[in-house]
Amino acid sequence: MSVTIDAKLAQSFGLTGDEYNTVLKIMGRTPSFTELGIFSVMWSEHCSYKSSRIHLKTLPTKAPWVIHGPGENAGVVDIGEGLAAVFKMESHNHPSFIEPYQGAATGVGGILRDVFTMGARPIANLNALRFGDPTHTGTRRIVDGVVRGVGGYGNCVGVPTVGGEVNFHKAYDGNPLVNAMTVGIAHKDKIFLSAAAGVGNPVVYVGSKTGRDGIHGATMSSAEFDDEAASKRPTVQVGDPFIEKLLIEACLELMATDAIVAIQDMGAAGLTSSAVEMAGKGGVGIELDLDAVPQREPNMTAYEMMLSESQERMLMVLKPERTEEARAIFEKWDLDFAIIGHLTDTGHITVKHKGAVEANIPLDPLAEAAPLYDRPTVPLNLAGHIQPPPDPVGIEHALLTLIGCPDLASRAWVWNQYDATVGGNTARKPGAADAAIVRVDGTRLGLALTTDCTPRYCQANPKSGGAQAVAEAWRNITATGAKPLAVTDNLNFGNPERPEIMAQIAEAIKGMAEACKALDFPVVSGNVSLYNETRSPSGLAQAILPTPAIGGLGVIEDASKSIGLAMPEDHDLVLIGEIRGELGQSLWLREICHREDGAPPCVDLHAERNNGDFVREQIQKGHVTACHDIADGGLLITLAEMAMAGNVGCKLQPHPSALEPHAFWFGEDQACYVIATKHASDIISEAEAKHVPVRKLGHSGGNALSLSNGVSLKIERLRTINDAFFPKFMGEGN
Repeated sequence: MSVTIDAKLAQSFGLTGDEYNTVLKIMGRTPSFTELGIFSVMWSEHCSYKSSRIHLKTLPTKAPWVIHGPGENAGVVDIGEGLAAVFKMESHNHPSFIEPYQGAATGVGGILRDVFTMGARPIANLNALRFGDPTHTGTRRIVDGVVRGVGGYGNCVGVPTVGGEVNFHKAYDGNPLVNAMTVGIAHKDKIFLSAAAGVGNPVVYVGSKTGRDGIHGATMSSAEFDDEAASKRPTVQVGDPFIEKLLIEACLELMATDAIVAIQDMGAAGLTSSAVEMAGKGGVGIELDLDAVPQREPNMTAYEMMLSESQERMLMVLKPERTEEARAIFEKWDLDFAIIGHLTDTGHITVKHKGAVEANIPLDPLAEAAPLYDRPTVPLNLAGHIQPPPDPVGIEHALLTLIGCPDLASRAWVWNQYDATVGGNTARKPGAADAAIVRVDGTRLGLALTTDCTPRYCQANPKSGGAQAVAEAWRNITATGAKPLAVTDNLNFGNPERPEIMAQIAEAIKGMAEACKALDFPVVSGNVSLYNETRSPSGLAQAILPTPAIGGLGVIEDASKSIGLAMPEDHDLVLIGEIRGELGQSLWLREICHREDGAPPCVDLHAERNNGDFVREQIQKGHVTACHDIADGGLLITLAEMAMAGNVGCKLQPHPSALEPHAFWFGEDQACYVIATKHASDIISEAEAKHVPVRKLGHSGGNALSLSNGVSLKIERLRTINDAFFPKFMGEGN
């Protein structure tokens, strides 16, 4: 059946009229169906970052310990002893809405490939999951599928899932977020890159066979959902973690030789993006013969093979004399190996199928003429500061309500589906510390890993919220005693063609940039996921909360000296940082007063740096036994979580009379930590000398959390309430 190639077809592929006209100018003719498909995926938001690139360039990306920043498959930082950490976070949001299990599973598989493509053995997975209102009809199904998908893939491939976050809000009812992060270890002088080189060198396809799953997945991820789109959704990719495990081992075995010139995984846009990016970065041409591509379905067209997003596939450029050695390795691991083309000096990507040229596109203009938009923004209506409302329920009732609410309830139901210890190097598992700690095999080094963002803060003030997300990741790493090194980001927003959404994006990036600079915490990799919104039958678009998720990585010289949050017996409890009682956008305000308003808490980056550096110094001196930063729910939630983790209570001193009790205990003030110590007097003296706010909070011991006003709650009661939400929500409770 013949297809008319015109602006209408291009629009159905996600290209605007102007973009299609640019295609015509580049080609000097009407493109073929396959060529149009290649342009559409390479110029999609998902692949080209056409709405965000202009802003992303403002992020700090360099530091003495940064080996490779944005632009490669993943970021690379020097962690000492000749080793590097390779890490990145990416989204699989839309696929996880369509088919939660496979959407989440293939998200994990994709980010694993980004890391081992660079020669790193994956050692840890994390995730950041956002779901709709628990009372919404579809939320339970999506939670169940996503969590099983994350666990199913990571567990089978043998990489521990060591951390992450789970949040609920009605803004995600029609568009959950599944952000997956992987960290790997490589020798810093053996990092593999994607730039192809050597005219005539063979282009080799390895891994699984190509099917029709995921065709046009990149453009689907660059569009909002609506009822009509539901009937046109492409098949979500289907993952096979056992094949991925074989692929990891085969690739790492080949990487131990000198056979590889360049390597790239086939992620979004599949064979198209991997071929285009490798040849484009290397300044060479590439010719593909699709007859040689291993296929698992009959009669596949060139268009289908070029755009398929079948999983567990890689593209390599090899030294010609090492081809048979490489073939033997992949055949030993029972994986497909096929020479499907070679590098040329034409500067074009040429695609042949059944004796015909299906595509012949110049690579430079495909990249250089890719759309870059400075989209309009509008001034945002930022939330103003509110006066703390009166306490309608009292401290005890509020604590019990908060500790059991969806955003603060125990995540054990989630964590228990993840294998957090496979590999034997997990030093601190999920929930044991503010950041997971994973030992680096063969050394004493430990990596501190976390994912963080508070979307409700970003909704109220995107710039402040972006800064807070970075600061919280830095704080969580610091609270373990590790030195924060770098971040990867996953920027999840709505439709950038709406000026108010574009303003959220621009402002959040400004906040992130300021925080990264102030905290010496550069961005080394990342992902942008836009068009995260659902259009109702009435035509109204519901965007997610702006969610610039941050994945943070730090290093500690001796993993055994990291600390957790579990409250120990018979220790003084000391607060580092100033409590102002900020209740705007707090969980107390939402859960107790049923309000979501006010400005988010102030982010003072000088205070973050000053207070955090002091806390880390005390931990490294051995003066701190446990540490937990103040975040969602405020100071009393921090203490309750420490008490439940250690199964040890505490007696707390009176709060300052200048603040209302509920503001002091539940304000979500930033740059604050609670530490448990046997060296309280020394720490307090040193803090005061360094102008770090400090006060003694109380003393640990017993089996209850006791306030000076007579409130006393047994730890077991707190734990029972904290444990109840997920089993009940998932239908596993009584």
